[in-house]
Amino acid sequence: MPPRSAPTARQRRLGAELRKLRDSVGLSSTEAALRLKITQSRLSAIEGGRYGVSAERVRAFARLYDCRDAALVDALAGMTAPRRRNWWEEYRELLPAGLLDLAELEHHARTIRTAQVTHLPGLLQTVDYARTIFRQTIPELPPPMVEYRTSHRIKRQQVFWAHPPKPYSATIHEAALRMRFGGRQITREQLAHIVTMSERDHVTVRVIPFEAGSFPGAGQTVLYAEGTVPQLDTVQLDTEHGSEQLHSNAQLDKYRTFLDRFEAIALTPSASRGFINQILKAL
Repeated sequence: MPPRSAPTARQRRLGAELRKLRDSVGLSSTEAALRLKITQSRLSAIEGGRYGVSAERVRAFARLYDCRDAALVDALAGMTAPRRRNWWEEYRELLPAGLLDLAELEHHARTIRTAQVTHLPGLLQTVDYARTIFRQTIPELPPPMVEYRTSHRIKRQQVFWAHPPKPYSATIHEAALRMRFGGRQITREQLAHIVTMSERDHVTVRVIPFEAGSFPGAGQTVLYAEGTVPQLDTVQLDTEHGSEQLHSNAQLDKYRTFLDRFEAIALTPSASRGFINQILKAL
């Protein structure tokens, strides 16, 4: 199995989790490699996601590292499935790796939660709204790149049509709902789409009105993807320099608390739907 030149976020995550297990028992990479009967460079490549590893080898690592959490071991073994050409691979030479990693993260997540203050959730955007957003990118994108990013964003919405459907929860501040990106008509179509999606059993939309006052966080877009076990949860942040994924225990705890507090000050899903319809009528 040749080394990978560009491991995905999921492959890097598996390697990072194996390293966490090794660190938990105080083994150096040299000692662990010796006991596993592989070279230290091979172990480093595995922990960096640059070299594939089988489910059987993952279980061997777990035994060496005295990991007795059967659910975690099973989840890690499940991450070793052979890499298939999923739909986002067609964009690999066209879009930043972070966007492909986001699609991969959503595809494998058990549930998805997001908090939005100034933009509407990507998974709930219409084609015209998404295109308008990408036309504001700095530096300005050429028209073909705008279309590639738009089509990628819309294809990410396949998670809503999976079997079974993936539970999704979005908490949106009123500020994002009142932003008229693309003008009145595009905004009307976008808000109507969110109302329609919010009526699906597996989609929950909550709104934080202006009158709620202060809210936690700094207005940064946050996506929380729940893994097979809590240790494999992931936080994805949108930043001006690109997409960033976090998964340390301290970071996960922080963002779970943030989302809980963000959702707690929002209107109920039913009241939120009515609130969005009021904004629609005023447009």
